[in-house]
Amino acid sequence: MPLKIGELARLTGCQVVTIRYYEKEGLLPRPERTGANYRLYGEDDVERLNFILRCRLHGMNLAEIRDLLAFKDNPTVSCAWINELVEKHIADVEAQIASLEHLKKHLEALRHSCEGDRGKGCGIIHSLDHDEPCPFCDAKPCPLHERTHAHGDRTPRHGEAEEEHAPKK
Repeated sequence: MPLKIGELARLTGCQVVTIRYYEKEGLLPRPERTGANYRLYGEDDVERLNFILRCRLHGMNLAEIRDLLAFKDNPTVSCAWINELVEKHIADVEAQIASLEHLKKHLEALRHSCEGDRGKGCGIIHSLDHDEPCPFCDAKPCPLHERTHAHGDRTPRHGEAEEEHAPKK
């Protein structure tokens, strides 16, 4: 039984605009049309869209999904590259976890800088206003203190020399 785009959206939990975008990007094939120009989708489209949505939930970008769909549609080569793709995503997740743990330490230190009853003497406001040295940045690169400027160089992290980050000539 053919589905209209709204029905496909409800069935998969995907927004109509996103379905149209995936069609435009070539991830979903162009659907059949009714005489009134309504899109019509079949079971294959439902399965393909669900595959795309699961890939997105796993952090895959559109180019990676395109490659996975091409392989899924025509598995003529080894799938070892898919293992490498997943390993890359695992490494990205581990880096995100480390970054979030670092951010949590920053926020906990910030929270402990205020006792909550000083009004104008709030330690959190003072810390945010003065960009005080981060006690956690010495052990690990700190994304909170690694700001990129418009001309490409970055602000040095706490404890780093200014010349280490000057643009190479």
